[in-house]
Amino acid sequence: MKELIDNGKAVLGIELGSTRIKAVLTGKDNAPIAQGASEWENKLENGLWTYSMEDVDAGLKECFENLAADVKTRYGTEIKTLKAIGISAMMHGYLAFDKDMKLLVPFRTWRNTITGTAANELTKRFSYNIPQRWSISHLYQAILNNESHVKDICFITTLAGYVHYLLTGQKVLGVGDASGMFPIDPEICDYNQGMLDSFDELIKDRNFPWKIRDILPKVLSAGEDAGTLTEDGAKYLDPQGKLQAGILLCPPEGDAGTGMAATNSVRERTGNVSAGTSVFSMVVLEKPMNGVHREIDVVTTPTGSEVAMVHCNNCTSDLNAWVNIFDEYSKLMGNPVNKNDIYTKLYTYAMQGASDCGGVISYNFLSGEPVAGTNEGRPMVVRMPDAEFSLANFMRANLYSSLASLKLGNDILSREEDVQVDRIMGHGGLFKTKGAGQNVLADALKAPVTCMTTAGEGGAWGIALLAAYRACVNEGEKAGLADWLDEAVFKNAEGETVQPDAKGSVGFDRFMDSYKKGLAAEKAAVENLQSS
Repeated sequence: MKELIDNGKAVLGIELGSTRIKAVLTGKDNAPIAQGASEWENKLENGLWTYSMEDVDAGLKECFENLAADVKTRYGTEIKTLKAIGISAMMHGYLAFDKDMKLLVPFRTWRNTITGTAANELTKRFSYNIPQRWSISHLYQAILNNESHVKDICFITTLAGYVHYLLTGQKVLGVGDASGMFPIDPEICDYNQGMLDSFDELIKDRNFPWKIRDILPKVLSAGEDAGTLTEDGAKYLDPQGKLQAGILLCPPEGDAGTGMAATNSVRERTGNVSAGTSVFSMVVLEKPMNGVHREIDVVTTPTGSEVAMVHCNNCTSDLNAWVNIFDEYSKLMGNPVNKNDIYTKLYTYAMQGASDCGGVISYNFLSGEPVAGTNEGRPMVVRMPDAEFSLANFMRANLYSSLASLKLGNDILSREEDVQVDRIMGHGGLFKTKGAGQNVLADALKAPVTCMTTAGEGGAWGIALLAAYRACVNEGEKAGLADWLDEAVFKNAEGETVQPDAKGSVGFDRFMDSYKKGLAAEKAAVENLQSS
């Protein structure tokens, strides 16, 4: 390993996730050999979910520093050069810059649900679902709001695109991440020209000095040239000055694309579910969908194939909050317990609860959940007076709630669009406890769910794979991404598959019947409970 690192044959993937910036270094067999991380959290400022660019800078540097320290501890050497680097981050949102690359307004993340008017208008105009999270929704809402900064825009991008620019000076984006900014035409693997023209026509009376294509990043497919690490980029990532310039970078991607790569789910009829702070399912389509569904986004794989994406803003955050309560209780009782053990015990015990949670219902909405029709979040637990309110049922209801919005969207895919999927791969924090999250997902979707031993590596490993593929293409690799993943990464991969349990699936459906009826209470709470 030391020789491999010293010879610059290792590959680095960095993903800026919702709560953690993570770096993974991989070796010649594409397996992780070192890691680094930095914790961070979004902030609600002036009614908007955001991260500061100062936190981006500090987090990336700390993450790389911790990776370098891990390499030093494990192998007694330093990272000086690499075979390739990949940058990934949370998709969607709004980062708008002027001609000097000065940020015009604070970063508006995917978590904001403030663009309803714009998203609805664009969906009708394009006859194509435009979610509130998408960059074009944020841009058009800013126009509708007459925000003064819009006239000064010279470039908009995603968080991954911004960091990639800092490292390379290139204003580019992987097609998967770009598909969360503006609709993609899969035939040309680029923005849909008809919709670009339609948007320009829509705003022509505003007399802005730009056309929409001019301010969007260039679209690249996996394996294409996305630039190299500049001297300034190397110093930015590694202020110690040991990292050398000239390293290849792959197209920057969103966390959806890296999730597909990390679970080998880029072929038609394959799917994956990523469950962490947010949860989303991705199913690679055989053919275009028949209708426009507001609950389902059409995005792409890192090579431009169409994907049906059900994205939900809320997944494990409320579960984490309840675990913190139990952690606080253990300390109060003078018997503090390792928090990881609390997760494991509670998740495992939840599976002893009634299959329908005994009449206990939970809503995990810390923020708005468009799939469920709410613009803001009010976490709630609701039950009938005669419900069986036990710890097992309470925790099972919280596990169900983490996937309930996802089920709303996936039921549309299966029942109305007859979308077929051969396998579903699960990855993310929800699946770390064996016999809990994976089983609940299988019951919810009524389909087998596989979690590989690499499932916990997540998006940082996924973008490292895309970076490795870029390096292989640069060296003459002719295989497409799907074939390369099969042969170079997952040929001997190990995993465990869980089949849906008939009783569990019936119970989840019964839970969902009550869940859907109770959404009226959730919406009433949003309307009537306001921050002081």
